[in-house]
Amino acid sequence: MKKTTKLSFIAIFAALCYVAFSYIKIDIPTPAGYTSVHMGNVICCLAGLLIGGSEGGLAGAIGMAIGDLFDPKYILTTPKTIILKYIMGFLCGSLGEKFKLKEKTGKQLYLYTALAVGITMLVNVILEPAFSYLYYDLILQNAEKAKSYLAIAKWISTSINGVTSVVICTFLYPTLKNIVKK
Repeated sequence: MKKTTKLSFIAIFAALCYVAFSYIKIDIPTPAGYTSVHMGNVICCLAGLLIGGSEGGLAGAIGMAIGDLFDPKYILTTPKTIILKYIMGFLCGSLGEKFKLKEKTGKQLYLYTALAVGITMLVNVILEPAFSYLYYDLILQNAEKAKSYLAIAKWISTSINGVTSVVICTFLYPTLKNIVKK
């Protein structure tokens, strides 16, 4: 893929991540801050699978960081978002390459897509609450009880986001793979 094409795809997926995170979500207040159920992770994973791990991670990090910056509820968590969403896109894209998704067809394509996204979301279900707890403890210095509420809420919302991402990506990726290839 040419450099300009990759940059264009990164920009497109960053914009899609922003829209999916900012406008297709349900905010959940906690004593320590907010968490949300959103569709940004779906786009971040699709970006990783379709354009590569580094590029997909960059698109997810940029798009969802912009979403954080434009929303006063999330502005303080922007650095955490950049790190976690880069990891998400990178991991999903790397697993897609390791599983050779671009070469698979039929049931194998669906199975390995679900596996790549599923592993990525499992890692995210562990990292997001843990990283959030540490971020709120070390950087934002919230009270102990509030951090615990947030970690539990993050675990629940991240699990919902994970299951949603696996289902949607498993069915969208096979179609989008052929479109992006052209």
